[in-house]
Amino acid sequence: MAGGTTNLLVVEDDPFQRETICAYLVSQGFVVEAVGDGAACRAAVAAAMPDAALLDVGLPGGEDGFALARWLRGQSAQLGIIMLTAAGDLVDRVVGLESGADDYITKPFEPRELLARIRAVMRRAGAEGAAQKPEVLGPGKARIGGAVLDLRRGLLVTAEGREDTLTEGEFTLLKLFVEHPNRALHRDWLLERTSGDEEPEAFDRAIDLRIMRLRRKVERNPTRPMAIRTVRGVGYLFDPEAV
Repeated sequence: MAGGTTNLLVVEDDPFQRETICAYLVSQGFVVEAVGDGAACRAAVAAAMPDAALLDVGLPGGEDGFALARWLRGQSAQLGIIMLTAAGDLVDRVVGLESGADDYITKPFEPRELLARIRAVMRRAGAEGAAQKPEVLGPGKARIGGAVLDLRRGLLVTAEGREDTLTEGEFTLLKLFVEHPNRALHRDWLLERTSGDEEPEAFDRAIDLRIMRLRRKVERNPTRPMAIRTVRGVGYLFDPEAV
């Protein structure tokens, strides 16, 4: 990232989608290089390592986006990688994340959503802006948005410094997020892992209701959550860098 400009590599085989994505990102101030397959991606990276790569899953030439994600992650631990997928299958999304990707977005998507994902990934990778000194918390504590979770005492310290006692379900849910940062966690899995507590919410919207309550406690702006993000079609993702 030279001179504060973020360099993006877009790997998309469909010419119309490739041009549409590039035109929007250029309008947002990014320097964008676009290619249509894995071989061209490797050549572009050999010439200059980008700050982030947007990878279509389905590519021609025998090398899909998952394979490219694994290769790119081997080239750089700091490179931001976002998968572009039309697949609705959770397995494909999980494979994408396990291949080394930081995030994924399902087609069709709103350009503003793509922009938000890129900025979030760049922020986590430390490639956008100056690196900040990591916050030092006491043992058994973890920051979640504007609040701090005390794992030993099972309570939350809000941004205002107020101690908020959590229900068993709320505490278990936050603990799961802390243990699995930057990963899309399926709603059904979260519901299964948090069932059996004192809240008799064994129905489909139980996790959504708990998330809504927790966002009021941890997010700076609960109407625009950053720490506990909704992953469309899957569930939720905890971003430990969002404050």
